[in-house]
Amino acid sequence: MALSTFSISTQKPTSKFSSHFSFGPALSCPQQQKLFNQVKKRTTGICASLSESGEYHSQRPPTPLLDTINYPIHMKNLSVKELKQLADELRSDVIFNVSKTGGHLGSSLGVVELTVALHYVFSAPQDKILWDVGHQSYPHKILTGRREKMHTMRQTNGLAGFTKRSESEYDCFGTGHSSTTISAGLGMAVGRDLKGKNNHVVAVIGDGAMTAGQAYEAMNNAGYLDSDMIIILNDNKQVSLPTANLDGPIPPVGALSSALSKLQSNRPLRELREVAKVSILEAQGVTKQIGGSVHELAAKVDEYARGMISGSGSTLFEELGLYYIGPVDAHNVDDLIAILQEVKTTQTTGPVLIHLITEKGRGYPYAEKAADKYHGVAKFDPATGKQFKAAASTQSYTTYFAEALIAEAEADKDIVAIHAAMGGGTGMNLFLRRFPTRCFDVGIAEQHAVTFAAGLACEGLKPFCAIYSSFLQRAYDQVVHDVDLQKLPVRFAMDRAGLVGADGPTHCGAFDVTFMACLPNMVVMAPSDEAELFHMVATAAAIDDRPSCFRYPRGNGIGVELPAGNKGTPLEIGKGRILIEGERVALLGYGSAVQTCLAAATLVEPLGLSLTVADARFCKPLDHALIRKLAKSHEFLITVEEGSIGGFGSHVVQFLALDGLLDGNLKWRPLVLPDRYIDHGAPADQLADAGLTPSHIAATVLNMLGQTREALQVMS
Repeated sequence: MALSTFSISTQKPTSKFSSHFSFGPALSCPQQQKLFNQVKKRTTGICASLSESGEYHSQRPPTPLLDTINYPIHMKNLSVKELKQLADELRSDVIFNVSKTGGHLGSSLGVVELTVALHYVFSAPQDKILWDVGHQSYPHKILTGRREKMHTMRQTNGLAGFTKRSESEYDCFGTGHSSTTISAGLGMAVGRDLKGKNNHVVAVIGDGAMTAGQAYEAMNNAGYLDSDMIIILNDNKQVSLPTANLDGPIPPVGALSSALSKLQSNRPLRELREVAKVSILEAQGVTKQIGGSVHELAAKVDEYARGMISGSGSTLFEELGLYYIGPVDAHNVDDLIAILQEVKTTQTTGPVLIHLITEKGRGYPYAEKAADKYHGVAKFDPATGKQFKAAASTQSYTTYFAEALIAEAEADKDIVAIHAAMGGGTGMNLFLRRFPTRCFDVGIAEQHAVTFAAGLACEGLKPFCAIYSSFLQRAYDQVVHDVDLQKLPVRFAMDRAGLVGADGPTHCGAFDVTFMACLPNMVVMAPSDEAELFHMVATAAAIDDRPSCFRYPRGNGIGVELPAGNKGTPLEIGKGRILIEGERVALLGYGSAVQTCLAAATLVEPLGLSLTVADARFCKPLDHALIRKLAKSHEFLITVEEGSIGGFGSHVVQFLALDGLLDGNLKWRPLVLPDRYIDHGAPADQLADAGLTPSHIAATVLNMLGQTREALQVMS
């Protein structure tokens, strides 16, 4: 089937058919919904009967075929029947591996058949297969030489939870954030063309990732450059991540979801399909005497490339210059392989988009039934689906933030909340349940989220933009140009600040203090405990003449008493506090590092040392009076933060230098995250790697005092 026959052009059509040729089935909206339902109902092999009975294996089932597959090349001689068996075994292997480590389960289960088909049809690593976000790459890792290491997933010195170039040559592009693979894939395709190579490039991207502007920028450029590449749209009807929804699944966000649902409506012209099929075969030089197998293959592709006219004459993707094929049941191995083989072998001109329908959590009954599709799970019992979540006496900082914001919103009707497809991750699902008309999920679109919040602020509302620290990096120009420059009172709640454990460097909130505190109008603060977080939410709500931000860590609170009714008290802007009065050495902590400073002070008490510990609270504006007091009454000043170089400590030393406080006998040392990325692992291991444990701080104190032997003892 010559896809090049239907080359997209901005010129007027030269025949009565050329403007109407496009790829996609003649499905009405109800018919496409029927396809989704069929995808959900159709099960195969090991998991089918189990899914129907609502149970699962208590012991890992045998995987005789998977046991023979170490790399994709070992799959090449398998029959389609064997590939289906391989998919079933691979699915059970993913389930039992994740049950031991925790991680992203639902997304990986949804792409098992796709992963098998891709590695069967294409020849990685020569052919490039990119996985957007990468959290669905567990089956890919198993098939590419890493099965024996899956028990180390997301653990210290183990496999990463996302694709990672340094981990395997099969991971051609590292991911963790969304919506990057079409851009990267296009770069690889153009690079291939410039170097005269002939390998294939396949970018797998979800419907959620398609909500980000970068995906459309890349498709627009791909249509213009016209380099051959394949984009696979993994459509599981979960445009917004369903993590930890409280009241069942939330409808997909935005116009994209309805556009995908309506994409194939009003395409009934069967006669034109037949004309197109004949013209396709003739264009390839195929006569009527061609072998039956080739006829069948062309017919299989055409089954998904039928219905040549839409209401506007083309789909959104075709308007961008992409050939469109779909929607295709991505759990039908026969169809997947037929489509991929045909697209691979056809001499195309330009990018092709294959629209696949998948079911998140596929083949594991507890995931299929769950509202969040077991998107991200702790360790669990495969037989019952019960997750082993350690009981905690306190809640997460995320939940405390949500409760604080709800309390503020109860008293102020102008407060609104914005998040970028992370209702569960940011706690904004709690806010949504209480204030359904005042919470806005904009999809995976952080740039839009920030400028949308700026517009709300222009109208007198009080927007709180809740975004992970590492995800806010994606919207920095909007923070600078659209918010800070105009001095608009947008409040940024930056979750996952500092080290984040198993998610690793892609999600580590290392840089927010540095890139926010350099902005002239921004108020920058960080709570040292959960009670302080309540007060800082109240402080941000009260700041109505400039932007503000506050960072807080992943994990649970330390158990301090909370404000009455969850209602914080606004703090005096730019004022810190002294927690312990000591002598000689002062520890000035920022944010969660304050607790580490308190622990370090306890460590050196048996050595006869009494340290001063202060909580800065604010990085901008700094508490100049507090810093002067500490500098003038101590011989040594150590600033401690769980952030990068250029952050809180840099602002402190800038002030110390300009104020002449470094001209005397004061000795200053900064403790920050090292100038490198810290790999995923247990939080305690990461802190030790960063040199920010209580022992490291205590050793720094002792070394400054000349007590090197004691410093070694503390570290041991």
